[in-house]
Amino acid sequence: MTAQQHSERSLTRRNFVKAGAIACASGLFALNGCTLEEVKHSQLESDFKGIESKQYGLAINVSMLDALGGQEFIDTIIAACHSYHNVPQIDDPKHSIDWIWTQSYEEAFSDIASTYVDEKTASYAYPVMCNHCTDPQCVRVCPTQTTFKRPDGIVMMDYHRCIGCRFCMSACPYGARNLNFMDPRPYVDKATMNPGYPTRSKGVVEKCTLCYELIDQGSVPVCVQAAYGCITFGDLTDENSEIRQVLAQAFSIRRRVELGTGPNVYYIFDDSALYTNAFTGGEGTLFEEDLLEGGE
Repeated sequence: MTAQQHSERSLTRRNFVKAGAIACASGLFALNGCTLEEVKHSQLESDFKGIESKQYGLAINVSMLDALGGQEFIDTIIAACHSYHNVPQIDDPKHSIDWIWTQSYEEAFSDIASTYVDEKTASYAYPVMCNHCTDPQCVRVCPTQTTFKRPDGIVMMDYHRCIGCRFCMSACPYGARNLNFMDPRPYVDKATMNPGYPTRSKGVVEKCTLCYELIDQGSVPVCVQAAYGCITFGDLTDENSEIRQVLAQAFSIRRRVELGTGPNVYYIFDDSALYTNAFTGGEGTLFEEDLLEGGE
């Protein structure tokens, strides 16, 4: 999904105020959030079984993503994420739901985009998602505590509490949140549906939750598993963590840092990992001919 299509479904200020007034007039009616067995808010917030952390984050190596196929390779990562989380596949850009999508450099980094950016940087496809901010504005404005931040930095969603007011969507500067304007369940492929993850309902906002359920089991997010070493996950407060080691070795940028939200998704530009064990998961060296064959 392109940034232009993604922005088409965003609220204008006037429509947002109108929607808020209607919601208030109707008593901020509650909606059922998901269909799986109900998970208590306190469980989502404090049931930690994974690696202890103070601030989880991601480092996305756009150079390596481009080397492995660019947009086509990123699409496989998106498909893995969306399939695991039962994200509805709706073709209408005004109603589509995206936990991960791609933008150009100019779209993703409009605050720092150079008039004469080099062709290589401009040619990359940049996967974007919730930044799991240190100071998330979405949490500040949510009237029902539907969205909240765990002690490990993950910005969560409690679908049962969502009333569809869209205040969080208005507050998020990254466009990372989506409202289900229609029942999303008919748009989830029954053949690939994950029975262990809840589907959502009409009127509920959803977004990336950094695969908290996998992290609590000691695993890593789906996008990291599907990225062939191009995305690194870890604790940004631990100077000995893998993600800190990766960031220490390459130039990186973040989105809209001037807003003070403290985004925790980093984009690095480094292709030196092409021929290292770090890129292949320690199973050997990825040679140039492997790249030409799609890394198989």
